[in-house]
Amino acid sequence: MTVTEPPPMSRTAAISYAIGLPLILLALIFLPVGRLDWLPGWIFIAFLFVVYGTAILVLKRVNPAIFRARNRFQAGTKRWDLILVSFVCLCMIAEIPVATFDAGRTAWSVMPTSVVILGYVLLGAGIAFGAWAQAVNRFFEPGVRMQRERGQHVISTGPYAFVRHPGYVSAIMVFAGLALALASWWALIPAAWATALLILRTSWEDALLHAELEGYADYARRVRFRLVPGLW
Repeated sequence: MTVTEPPPMSRTAAISYAIGLPLILLALIFLPVGRLDWLPGWIFIAFLFVVYGTAILVLKRVNPAIFRARNRFQAGTKRWDLILVSFVCLCMIAEIPVATFDAGRTAWSVMPTSVVILGYVLLGAGIAFGAWAQAVNRFFEPGVRMQRERGQHVISTGPYAFVRHPGYVSAIMVFAGLALALASWWALIPAAWATALLILRTSWEDALLHAELEGYADYARRVRFRLVPGLW
C-alpha cells in the first residue's frame, strides 16, 4: 500500500499563523481588560510561550510528521466533527475574554493563589500530556476521519496504554487550567461546555474507530477506558 502524507503548510500560511495567533491571543486577553499593564496577562502569555514552545521543539525532534497532520482539516473529515469542533473552539475562545474581563476588570471572582497555581499546573500538565500523545501518534489530526491513505493503525503505546483518547484528556485539562490560571470562576462555564462537547466527540469517534479501524475493538478490550481510568 502506498502511504500518502498530507502536504506541508505553505510558507505564507506558516507566517500568517506565526504573526496572527499571538496577536489574537493579545487581543483576547487585553481588550476585555482595557489596558496593557495587567501583569497576570503577561505572566499567562509567558507561561504559554515557554510550555508550548518546549512542546513544539520536542515534537519537531521526535515526530516532525505531526506538523503536516495537524496543520489543517484533511479531506474526509466527518461533517458532524466539523460542527462539534466549531462549537468547542467557540467555547474555548470565549473562555479567555470571559476570564480576563472577570479577573482584570470587574473582579467578580475571588480566587486564592493556591487555586491559580493549580490552574497553571493543570494547564502545563495538559499541554505536556497532549504533546506526549502527539509524539507517539503520527495519525493525530485536528479532525475525525479514517486515514486510509496514511496507513492508519491502532496506536497503543505512550498514554494510549492507559486511555484510548489522551488528546481529549489533554484538552479538558487545558480548558480547566485556562480558567483557573486566569483566576476566574466564571470562565469555568465555557470550559464546562467545551468539555461536554468533547466528551460527546469522544463517544462518537470511539464508535467510528470500533466500526472501521482494524484491531481497534481488540485494543478497546485491553484499554477499557476512553478518558478516565476506572470511570469512563
